[in-house]
Amino acid sequence: MATYLRPKIPGATVFFTVALADRRQALLTDHIEALRLSVRKTRDERPFRIDAWVVLPDHLHAVWTLPPNDRDFSTRWSVIKARFSRMIPVGYRRASHEARRERGIWQRRFWEHHIRGPDDFAAALRYCHLNPVKHGYVEAPLDWAYSSVHRARRLGQYAA
Repeated sequence: MATYLRPKIPGATVFFTVALADRRQALLTDHIEALRLSVRKTRDERPFRIDAWVVLPDHLHAVWTLPPNDRDFSTRWSVIKARFSRMIPVGYRRASHEARRERGIWQRRFWEHHIRGPDDFAAALRYCHLNPVKHGYVEAPLDWAYSSVHRARRLGQYAA
């Protein structure tokens, strides 16, 4: 099994991609309130700033900034995934899921990219906002309900 070494930079801004194990399901949008509650409770316990977020049926992208003396985004994702998993109905589980006491909802890992400057940050936000268009769900970012693009527009940070 591969060993994953993640950067450990306190206060980092990080772009994430987190996906369901079965990419044919739409659990994230079907159970959006459970996901929102999972994130809200986790932020209450382990604060972080959400710079951008988009939830698609089978995966999500997010840009977070951690507190200045904190570098632990992995625990945050683990808690969010576990909370969400406990809030939705149990589906099919393979033997490996049973052995690890997993619900089998999420891919075991996630992809992360540490933001390296203002251009990188802008590209990550743009990627989040445009992702529903890229996947053919909508024609314009503002047409997708499960995106921080609406907050960015209210704050004057997004020009259509």
